[in-house]
Amino acid sequence: MTNAVLKIDNLKKVIGKRTIVSDISMELKTGEIFGFLGPNGAGKSTTIKMVVGLSKITEGDVFVNGCSVKDDFKGAMMNIGCIVENPDMYKYMSGIDNLRVFGKMYKGVDEARINEVVKIVDLERAINDKVKTYSLGMKQRLGIGQALLHSPKLLILDEPTNGLDPAGIKDMRNLLKKLAKETGLTVLISSHILGEMQQICDRVCIINKGKIITVKTVEEILNMTATDDKTVLLVKTDDNEKAASLLSKANISSSVMSDGVHVETTNDRVPEIITTLTTAGVSVYGMDKQDAQSLEDVFMKLTGEGK
Repeated sequence: MTNAVLKIDNLKKVIGKRTIVSDISMELKTGEIFGFLGPNGAGKSTTIKMVVGLSKITEGDVFVNGCSVKDDFKGAMMNIGCIVENPDMYKYMSGIDNLRVFGKMYKGVDEARINEVVKIVDLERAINDKVKTYSLGMKQRLGIGQALLHSPKLLILDEPTNGLDPAGIKDMRNLLKKLAKETGLTVLISSHILGEMQQICDRVCIINKGKIITVKTVEEILNMTATDDKTVLLVKTDDNEKAASLLSKANISSSVMSDGVHVETTNDRVPEIITTLTTAGVSVYGMDKQDAQSLEDVFMKLTGEGK
């Protein structure tokens, strides 16, 4: 048996004559943040439901910390913490009382562990307030606290940043990175916010029509469909409008951004860009190379969502 925290082995789900998920296999390592990506109807939620025991497995198996979901369901579930979208809580109760109620569901969760979790999710100042006064971001952190009470090896989050403002999304990202790095927690995130996944995940799995397209690191994904000679530049000048106009006349793709001119070209034309601008009297203050494509770009290409 592998030492993977989560091992999904040839998982299949059939409802009637329709195959929802087919031959899904992947392994998650200790302390990694793993992104589970796919368009609506790709099979993400169905796969997660089979992992956490909410949907019966047609074929294959799931192992959590070595325990089979089929043969040792209780052992597998004791190693999982899970939140699907917005966590359910008693809004008329305080945050600390919510944690106490949920803590009674598990053996060994005492007041010391509850206070430890409160500190981990950074809710010390608000933990005695009623949940109905919490912001959405605070509710999400309390939900993660609930999921961590029994010290699981695996945390599963389905669309955890839905509805959060940019500050809340950043707080969530920092919290998950901290948990993975400092406690060795393995995190599986299903999300459609691809820019955020690019910033937080170590590896990602892209699934479409119930089948895995690829499982790679974010860096490997970004390089999958990139061409060696293509480059994307952010050119900073004293007259961005004029610079973009000059480059367009030279058949160099460009657009004016708030912080400079976004240029898509090939490596061999970079010297030409500088010459074109400086000869016309445009001062170039800087030229920064950008990622040639984003996770969203690759996702669209691999799933055909861009058609």
